[in-house]
Amino acid sequence: MKSRAVGAGLVLLLLVLLRAAYVRGFRPQPRYTPDWQSLDSRPLPEWFDKAKFGVFVHWGVFSVPAWGSEWFWWHWKGEGLPQYEQFMSDNYPPGFSYADFGPQFTARFFNPDSWADLFQAAGAKYVVLTTKHHEGFTNWPSPVSWNWNSKDVGPHRDLVGELGKAVQKRNMRYGLYHSLLEWFHPLYLLDKKNGFKTQHFVHAKTMPELYDLVYRYEPDLIWSDGEWECPDTYWNSTEFLSWLYNDSPVKDKVVVNDRWGQNCSCHHGGYYNCQDKFKPESLPDHKWEMCSSIDKFSWGYRRNMVLSDVATECEIISELVQTVSLGGNYLLNIGPTKDGLIVPIFQERLLAVGKWLSINGEAIYSSKPWRKQLEKNTTSVWYTSRETTVYAIFLQWPENGVLSLVSPITTSTTQVTFF
Repeated sequence: MKSRAVGAGLVLLLLVLLRAAYVRGFRPQPRYTPDWQSLDSRPLPEWFDKAKFGVFVHWGVFSVPAWGSEWFWWHWKGEGLPQYEQFMSDNYPPGFSYADFGPQFTARFFNPDSWADLFQAAGAKYVVLTTKHHEGFTNWPSPVSWNWNSKDVGPHRDLVGELGKAVQKRNMRYGLYHSLLEWFHPLYLLDKKNGFKTQHFVHAKTMPELYDLVYRYEPDLIWSDGEWECPDTYWNSTEFLSWLYNDSPVKDKVVVNDRWGQNCSCHHGGYYNCQDKFKPESLPDHKWEMCSSIDKFSWGYRRNMVLSDVATECEIISELVQTVSLGGNYLLNIGPTKDGLIVPIFQERLLAVGKWLSINGEAIYSSKPWRKQLEKNTTSVWYTSRETTVYAIFLQWPENGVLSLVSPITTSTTQVTFF
């Protein structure tokens, strides 16, 4: 009888403590189950919507041939495109394999602090680095990518870790791009041959790498890609995300995108990418991000890039403004060289964005879509808002010298500021 009374007392004490916690505003964290209905109900951590602008970095072994695009290996060996065959014949000896590019990916001049200083000067609030593209080479010492990672081959450095420390030291958020698939991995090809009824590649490679990245680097964002050939059930995406949201070391801050299976894009996940360079026609009802590249024809660095391939300062800032007005984030990509250099034209474009944001950032960071996003009269005007303030952003002065704003309804107490 005594032990029963003690037990009842402990239960009563626990109830009192829980009630007190509720009074103070505490609410227990929900447990997310491995299904999309539950996972999609998770609120997006607010830092992401406030950030608005980030820098994307595509860097890997594809930066060595630096020709065509970061899909070089696939175009060469997967599709056998004649121009790629000719490029290899003209520039490399017979029998040269894609793996032979690995030691030439040196990152010799990679200075993570210099990169982070540039991204900060550009006004970026988050940085997303390619940890592994579809070629399978990992920019960190992945324990399941033996002799095909940046510690064993090429730089002999942990590129993911080095940049992460530099970025986080400057109070920017750090995101990790990761490809689910690898074009030519034997286990992936075996699963493909089996109609994706087996998951040898997922168990041996994809999932161990994702868990390793989270535990090692505790990223603020996971930018998933390479999902399109298989459903999310093949990738075990919902199981991973339920762990990520419930029990991982980043469960309260981490943000993810929507590329977790061929059925997910623009439907499931955290925020939506939908597709590369996605531009909605009207205000979406879900948080989204537009990823775009300064080089209009590639995400990775290209030696054959010409000036006309490079987005102008005006084009970039216009995309940024339109994206934020429609409630999105803008993720602007650059491709460093194999040596770890960011070429001057990319630096110039990033710094131009930073200069513009240093004056107009109040209308961008932490803003919200207004009731009217776009107004066209004498010039195109894009609107954003913060609390009771409305921002009208126009990138071209009207030809008649008069800016007419129709949408705002003014009163005798309305204050108008021009900057």
